Amino acid sequence: MFRLLQVTTNTVVDTLHKATTAIPAAPEKISMWDLLQKGGFIMYPLYLLLVAAIFVFIERLIAISKASKIDASFMNIIRDNIISGNVSAAKSLAKNTNNPVARIIEKGIQRIGKPIDAIEKSMENVGRLEMYKMERNLNILSLIAGIAPMFGFLGTIVGMVQLFYGIASTGEYTLNTIAGGIYTKMVTSATGLIIGLIAYVGHNFLTTQIDKTANKMENASAEFIDTLQEPTR
Repeated sequence: MFRLLQVTTNTVVDTLHKATTAIPAAPEKISMWDLLQKGGFIMYPLYLLLVAAIFVFIERLIAISKASKIDASFMNIIRDNIISGNVSAAKSLAKNTNNPVARIIEKGIQRIGKPIDAIEKSMENVGRLEMYKMERNLNILSLIAGIAPMFGFLGTIVGMVQLFYGIASTGEYTLNTIAGGIYTKMVTSATGLIIGLIAYVGHNFLTTQIDKTANKMENASAEFIDTLQEPTR
């Protein structure tokens, strides 16, 4: 009876031991920073591109947002002053208002008395200059959107060459070694694509905001020209 209990106990222990050892070990966790560090030296240019994209986006966003702030009553006041003959008050208001629309209207007021075509041309020239000011440095975001993924792919290719060169040199390789080497080399590609996507989205967002401001400028110019012609109707 005692021997039977001993055999049963040993069987239970062996079963528990096998069940415990059969459970796969939890995969080792890695932090995002450690993963990025495995990308190699090519990550540093990518970091610089990311910083440049963020800086340009914030700087342009502030400038464009400031340019797009236009008082809803601005054109009504300009119109009332011009119709009443108080051109100096309209000119003073436009000069003291700091936005593209006001600068376009100021140029138009300065040309009052000349043919309408000449006034429109002068206002269009100012409008093009204001558009250039708003679009300044946007090409940097476009450039980053294009070259960041290329830098990422370059880092992956360099890493893969190094990996397979090491395998060819030593003649020793395992599935874990190859898989580990490949996933770390793909970090640069993923990072480059993310940075490129950020720059692309930022560029398109700012372009949309510039287009909205351009529409305001065109509407104000058309309204000003209509105001000049109104007394003659």
